[in-house]
Amino acid sequence: MTFENIEKTIREKLIYAPQLGAKIKLDFGGDGIIHIDGTQNPAVMSNEDADADTTFVCSLGLFESIIDGTQDPTMAFMTGKLKIQGSMGYAMKISALFDD
Repeated sequence: MTFENIEKTIREKLIYAPQLGAKIKLDFGGDGIIHIDGTQNPAVMSNEDADADTTFVCSLGLFESIIDGTQDPTMAFMTGKLKIQGSMGYAMKISALFDD
């Protein structure tokens, strides 16, 4: 899955999601950044490296595995593959978007 496909998937999930009430950043290192301003309704996505209440740091491949259900996000966090900076409450809120 490409960075653009991940952006598209997140955009589609945000359409039906309740307001997040926070700013979330997904940091894929050299592959890019997705910033979600969930304080607005509907949420606004950009590729800016802006401040966030919660930041997820992982590889693009790992995030793809989380989205498609082959990687448990809790296990990825516990093994250090996924790093979370900031509010764990907001982290759980955004991870609920991918619980299909």
